[in-house]
Amino acid sequence: MIPLRALLFRKSTPAMTLMIIAVNVFCFLFELAQPAYLQSRFIAHYALVPDRLHVVALLTSMFLHGGWLHLLGNMWFLWVFGSHVEDAMGSLKFLVFYLLCGVVSAVVQLMLNLGSPIPTLGASGAIAGVMGAFLILYPRVRVVTLIFIIFFITTFELPAAFMLVYWFAIQLLSGLASFSSFTDAGGVAWFAHVGGFIAGILLLRIFLSNRPRYSY
Repeated sequence: MIPLRALLFRKSTPAMTLMIIAVNVFCFLFELAQPAYLQSRFIAHYALVPDRLHVVALLTSMFLHGGWLHLLGNMWFLWVFGSHVEDAMGSLKFLVFYLLCGVVSAVVQLMLNLGSPIPTLGASGAIAGVMGAFLILYPRVRVVTLIFIIFFITTFELPAAFMLVYWFAIQLLSGLASFSSFTDAGGVAWFAHVGGFIAGILLLRIFLSNRPRYSY
């Protein structure tokens, strides 16, 4: 399921969400611009690598991506949900909230993968926190969602609570399944998503500046 837009009125321009997207795009382009012989060193230094942790990587790893699809998917989810969470919090609070969710998600992933040499990178954990906040703020708001059913593609208007709880369940079950299998997690940091989502729910009340406005 791919969210297209939330049927929710925005009171202001989501300037911080747009700025975060721009910074992510810039960092990805800078990452691509590195000479081939330096790219692995660049990733090793700025991504989260549990067996040789640089504390700064808890922050920098959330601005790196593994490819165009990884970047575009993350930025689209950030736009759909983050623009409305920013509207409820205010821009500066949203920035701090976003970064905190990203750091918490990185710590969760780190603790469950101690000693791993595999780099973790991407904004997914921070965006999962934004999605957790959206769930609490706007559970009944409908989200226009693109759904793939075998060979058919269609759209449905789904309640945010249904879509986001379903998404969280997939992350959690996939993460648990990775513990019981003889393979890795398929290149996905499932527990970074889980940790970020829960962090977003728990941190929301600290950052919420006013009551949300619903629109159906």
